[in-house]
Amino acid sequence: MDEQLALYRYFLKDSIRRKIDFASTDQSRGVRPPPAEKPYPPDAPLIDLTSKEDLEGTFTADLFSAISGRQSHRNFGAIPLSLKELSFLLWATQGTRSKPNDYATLRTVPSAGCRHALETYLCVLNVKGLEAGIYRYLPMEHQLLVVSIDSELPDRIVAATLNQTFTGSAAVTFIWAAIPYRMEWRYDLAAHKVIALDAGHVCQNLYLACAAIGGGTCAIAAYHQELMDRLVNVDGTDEFVIYLAAVGKI
Repeated sequence: MDEQLALYRYFLKDSIRRKIDFASTDQSRGVRPPPAEKPYPPDAPLIDLTSKEDLEGTFTADLFSAISGRQSHRNFGAIPLSLKELSFLLWATQGTRSKPNDYATLRTVPSAGCRHALETYLCVLNVKGLEAGIYRYLPMEHQLLVVSIDSELPDRIVAATLNQTFTGSAAVTFIWAAIPYRMEWRYDLAAHKVIALDAGHVCQNLYLACAAIGGGTCAIAAYHQELMDRLVNVDGTDEFVIYLAAVGKI
């Protein structure tokens, strides 16, 4: 077998776990864990979202119908998402249920070792009450952090998704970036496969949650890495984009 092909197949296996000395990981050596949420300046502009209490009972869908009818949607209507609907989608995909300590959170999706190595960015194009721009979700505060306001976002997101034009007509595109060290701190070289698995858990919740708001989504794994990292203003080394999903009304 081609060596490169064998290497990529190896990534999908869990053979690496038997080669790691877990006694030498940063966690085992007593290194302080990284924060559960990427820090932000104390004077950063923040936008309140609809609270979990006010969301409860608002958006419902029959689970059997949501699962059996699950499909990817690439054609979106011009109807904007409300801030309440966006709040629900964010809570469903990364919402915090509890915070045992400063370095771990229990959320609405599973994560290996409760590490939650993903940050959620939004490319907002058609959401009531929000300017077109890039935002970051703060799961512990349940707020949005303004990253940038950009009137040229439709063209930029289409270019960054390799000319998949439906991203330019979506109400919002969820962009998940990984901070690998959050997982590496505990699992060393076994971290990277489970980060990818965690992203799958998050996106599946988005598919099901979209059914409750009369919306649709399409997961995206093909994109221009450097353009996408630049779009959400991450360094591409210690934090980089790994997955996306466009969302809109159908």
